[in-house]
Amino acid sequence: PFQLLEIIRKEDVVLRAVLTTHHHWDHARGNEELARLYPGLRVYGADERIGALTHKVTHDQELTFGAIRVRCLFTPCHTSGHMCYFMWEDGSPDAPALFSGDTLFVGGCGKFFEGTAEQMYTNLTQILGTLPKETKVFCGHECTVRNLKFALKVEPENEIVKKKLAWAKQRDDEDLPTVPSTLQEEFLYNPFLRVTEEPLQKFTGKTDPVEVLRTLRTEKDNFKKPKE
Repeated sequence: PFQLLEIIRKEDVVLRAVLTTHHHWDHARGNEELARLYPGLRVYGADERIGALTHKVTHDQELTFGAIRVRCLFTPCHTSGHMCYFMWEDGSPDAPALFSGDTLFVGGCGKFFEGTAEQMYTNLTQILGTLPKETKVFCGHECTVRNLKFALKVEPENEIVKKKLAWAKQRDDEDLPTVPSTLQEEFLYNPFLRVTEEPLQKFTGKTDPVEVLRTLRTEKDNFKKPKE
């Protein structure tokens, strides 16, 4: 959590709450230390395994922090207790934001560690995929280049994938983030959101969207990133 403490100091803000997407150490391991440093800190999440959890949230529950509104979106699959957080401010010109943890990435989706293709399909199409198209996607990891190399293998003719990959490589070379993207963009190059498109069905040899998704995930799990 030390990087976060540095930001809190720089921005001169008070830390009141932590929203945790899931219990994996690379998303939650700072919680205990932060709770120790900030007595009374509220730690929100949907899984008992989250460290220092104080407030268990449920699907569609809304939270308010000053002007910031938060809707909790339950997306079990990567872990059985995975929660995404959709945020907006009423009357703000800024686009809303989705903190998607390890459910939706730029150009990809999370591994199905504790769930099924059916669950991930519901997460991506009915829960996250129906959010406003301008929503900014803040995911839990920078794995954009690897994701898009796989997307290019799946759709070698997709010009938008090629363009986004070239952009992401350049950002990487300059040590700049590729996050956030927008939901609208994701539907153009993220194979896991394109399961009803013909090239995806051709690549997987399936037509049922859930089967396309299941096959894609297996292919991605076995994907060896080409050097260039």
